[in-house]
Amino acid sequence: MPERETLEVDVLIVGGGPAGLSAALRLSQLQKQHGGEPLSIAVLEKAREAGGHILSGAVLDPSTLRDLIPDFQAKGAPLLAPVQRDNVYFLTERSKLRFPIIPPPLKNHGNYLISLSQFVQWLAQQVEAEGVDFFSGFAGQEVLTDGTKVVGVRTGDRGVGKHGEHKPSYEPGVDIHAKVTIFCDGVRGNLTKTLLDQFKLGKGREAEQYAVGLKELWEIPAGRIEPGTVMHTMGYPLRHEEFGGGFIYAMADGQLSLGFVVGL
Repeated sequence: MPERETLEVDVLIVGGGPAGLSAALRLSQLQKQHGGEPLSIAVLEKAREAGGHILSGAVLDPSTLRDLIPDFQAKGAPLLAPVQRDNVYFLTERSKLRFPIIPPPLKNHGNYLISLSQFVQWLAQQVEAEGVDFFSGFAGQEVLTDGTKVVGVRTGDRGVGKHGEHKPSYEPGVDIHAKVTIFCDGVRGNLTKTLLDQFKLGKGREAEQYAVGLKELWEIPAGRIEPGTVMHTMGYPLRHEEFGGGFIYAMADGQLSLGFVVGL
């Protein structure tokens, strides 16, 4: 049976989404600003390529991106359209009421419509250009601990059959040891759930609130909705005691990102 390999890094970031990639990039920038020994930083991403598990369609506030990458536009950040118009509607079963004033959390003047998948692909390129190791196609399977201290992550074995048997292509996962491990696999990520349970991180704290939603990408005749139009809805089909709502984001070339979110 092949032996399990061990990799040593200074900082391991689990999850190659916007949060994990931004953390990796900022750490690399800080290290170069302050000098000293170079940091070995690794990002672990379960998808085969950056952005592969990211659902597209979002409104981006560029203020933090501007702090992180001041010349993001010159570096080709995939910004699909600047927000030109905000609309918020309260829906009934047969009609709609347009808000005369946009609630502050829904004001998007100065923001951009983006494809999250494309944006994460681009962000991964910026991270790799900084010398950060980006390991795609490797899912974190187990949190490695030493007592009450997290010391790294074990990646999943490959070549395992559906009944747990080892195929001829079997390859054990890698133990990645790190001085610091940052978990960015999502609030319901497998490893984050393990940490919450093992270290009782939610004890004595406010209970989490969750929502479930769907997103779709539609193509409509060009010119039907002006690119950069953002619509949010409240009300129907939700009841008054439920929270959630819908959204439509009009991107270029007749593409719409639209979806609906319901609180659980």
